[in-house]
Amino acid sequence: MTRITPQPGIMEIALYKSGEAVIEGKSEILKLSANESPYGPSDKAKMAFARSAATLHRYPGTDHAELRAAIAEVHGLDPERVICGVGSDEVLQFVAQAYAGAGDEVIHTEHGFAMYPILAHAVGATPVCVAERERVVDVDAILNACTARTRIVFIANPGNPTGTILPEAELVRLADGIPEGAILVLDGAYTEFAAGYDGGVALVEARDNVIMTRTFSKAYGLGGLRIGWGYAQTAMIEVLNRIRQPFNLSPTQLVTAEAAVRDREWLTRVVTDTMRNRAWLTEALRESGVTVDESHANFVLARFASEDEAAACDAALRADGIIVRRVGGYGFPQGLRITVGDEAACRRVAHAVGQFRAGTR
Repeated sequence: MTRITPQPGIMEIALYKSGEAVIEGKSEILKLSANESPYGPSDKAKMAFARSAATLHRYPGTDHAELRAAIAEVHGLDPERVICGVGSDEVLQFVAQAYAGAGDEVIHTEHGFAMYPILAHAVGATPVCVAERERVVDVDAILNACTARTRIVFIANPGNPTGTILPEAELVRLADGIPEGAILVLDGAYTEFAAGYDGGVALVEARDNVIMTRTFSKAYGLGGLRIGWGYAQTAMIEVLNRIRQPFNLSPTQLVTAEAAVRDREWLTRVVTDTMRNRAWLTEALRESGVTVDESHANFVLARFASEDEAAACDAALRADGIIVRRVGGYGFPQGLRITVGDEAACRRVAHAVGQFRAGTR
């Protein structure tokens, strides 16, 4: 019998593990493991979602025109150069499918999003992991790793799970320095929480080798609907749209995201509160003796003295009904990534960590 085998690279993929949501024996859980917004979507987005129930029997439009127009209007972009996907993950997948394959190399950094090597393997390309410097993307290391086979460079900015950010001057140097024919992907899932950073718009406007991606899953509180978008020069967007499924987003996704992106008042409140709580939580953890870098996202990376101490703290938090994210798979066995919740959630987790560090738990 002929053996059926998958394409090269597929079996190299380690299955992605999402943040936990359940603790056995605990009914009231504080979930701080998936970087979800504690505030949820705006009322306008909820109303648009509810209204969409009347049209569930209709196919969506294939061009996402209304959502692209709303995104462009709010961010000052060209709607013809916006592409929408099932989360920003799908836009990243489009890039890998369109521009990398067997024999090519895809660069990602050691603490970058776990999907980057998965996307490379899925198209038969070789993922190349590059070291970071003090938990920050190292431009020189990336440029030194580039070869004639480099096709894509994935950068999460702000980073996940580090929360660190690469300044614009370094992004420019990176975009200018990668090989001709290679693409720089700026994955901006946490852009809204990074003061003064627009996700890379200026780079996209000035170059044909850069694409930026954004998501509605974090600041907009729509993680359950899976909606994202990308922005690049027309030539690249035309390529990506050729492999995009025509009905990849439902009418519900489209109208809810449009309402969400237009509700700037709600977004401002979410971002303001998150930044304030992030600063408070960072300082509270430091006062407990935990090492925390300045974060530009909606989470903090708490680093302990050892993997054993991180595991023990995680166990103490779980005993208190609090779920955070172990990030050993991201190169931080001694770390816990903690989503910034509302004020009450931040105080609860800081208290629990403080008790653990004081040896009373």
